[in-house]
Amino acid sequence: MRISRMCLWAIAFLPILLGACSMQQKIGKAANALLIRDSSLLQAHVGIAVQDPETGKFLYQYQSDKFFTPASNTKIFSAYAAMKHLPVKLPAAILTDMDTAVLITPTGDPSFLHPEFSRQPLFEKLKSIQKPLYMLNNNWNSMALGMGWSWDDYSEEYMTERSAFPVYGNQVQWFQQKSKKENPTYPGDTIDLFVYSNPEVNWPVDFGKSRNSFGVQRNQSSNAFQLFEGKEQQATVAVPFITNGNLTGLELLKDTLHKEVRLASEGLVNAAKGKFSETIYSQPTDTLLRNMMYRSDNFYADQCLEMVSQVLLKKMDESAIIQELLKKDLSDLPQTPRWVDGSGLSRFNQFTPEDMIKVLNKIKSEQPWERITGIFAPAGTGTLRMYKTKKGPFIYAKSGSLTGVLCLSGFVYSNDKKWLTFSIMINNHNASGAVLRKRIEGFLEGL
Repeated sequence: MRISRMCLWAIAFLPILLGACSMQQKIGKAANALLIRDSSLLQAHVGIAVQDPETGKFLYQYQSDKFFTPASNTKIFSAYAAMKHLPVKLPAAILTDMDTAVLITPTGDPSFLHPEFSRQPLFEKLKSIQKPLYMLNNNWNSMALGMGWSWDDYSEEYMTERSAFPVYGNQVQWFQQKSKKENPTYPGDTIDLFVYSNPEVNWPVDFGKSRNSFGVQRNQSSNAFQLFEGKEQQATVAVPFITNGNLTGLELLKDTLHKEVRLASEGLVNAAKGKFSETIYSQPTDTLLRNMMYRSDNFYADQCLEMVSQVLLKKMDESAIIQELLKKDLSDLPQTPRWVDGSGLSRFNQFTPEDMIKVLNKIKSEQPWERITGIFAPAGTGTLRMYKTKKGPFIYAKSGSLTGVLCLSGFVYSNDKKWLTFSIMINNHNASGAVLRKRIEGFLEGL
């Protein structure tokens, strides 16, 4: 009996085809049981994609080409841009030395005088300069608050204003300390409350009624604060201040440097053209990116995008740099996203799970694996602390959450010892976040 060549091909590859079908069926069964048809998600929108980046083959897809609100999964795109375009150390500022003055060109570095970083090369440099200091004020084309941000979160730590020249992380840290020292004037009483701030500010402060927890509320339209005593022995609250462009930052810089820093006139800016310029660098870029990804720092993410804009476009313009990245580095995304900020605070952002897979694969192909695992958080740490750890890391990922939104995208280590890329995006749910994380964890463990 003669068997056709086509039949021989089919017979040879039948086990592979059956294995692939079996694999997809097993993953699909787990996805249905834990996520898609779970009773808590029947009214929700769910998108899932799992891919082997070595072969480019999708092991499983469910609504992976549909758009979802990504929340902080947006930071994966900001991290990609920063890892690709920022130098090894963050550019803190560009200093142009003229005969009679020094011009400071801001670059958007969020680490300047930030309490998280003790080493401050730019501050030390500015302190040593004897000439008058002037700040360039015409390379900022973004808004202090992002498009689509929730307006009533203006006083919350996670919604800090962006600016060309951030100072102290564009926040005031307020501290409450209580002591049990006896009041010598009134025996039996104690002098037990001490409140101070970093940086020290002379802005209006009022005291409200005591609460269970120490709290600080800023006025919506001015840098005036209301403090509420808490029952804690020690407590800290960080509150964003209104940047007023560069004006508030210059005011605080002047108080810290103990010297005047003025905004540069157009004539001074023109006179600086062609003069010697030096870029001052601050913190290791990967240190900032690691902190950004581990705790989902919105301010760092948005400023990273501004810094990339300054490097590539010589101006800080959020909208322009997003379009530049989509047109060039990310022109091959499966679906063109709606991308409006660096942090994911905006509900205007819309990405697909396939978009997430694509940018994760770009990161994996363009960056050393050691760098990736030094920036992305493993299970059991940072915002992934609720995901169980195993003998070794089996997930490196970025979470994302808003009310009704829960996303997780990154890399998962499979049973056949491969790092797969995955994206799980859930929108419009009203389930418990803790329960959903357990469902996602079970699905990923099954891989």
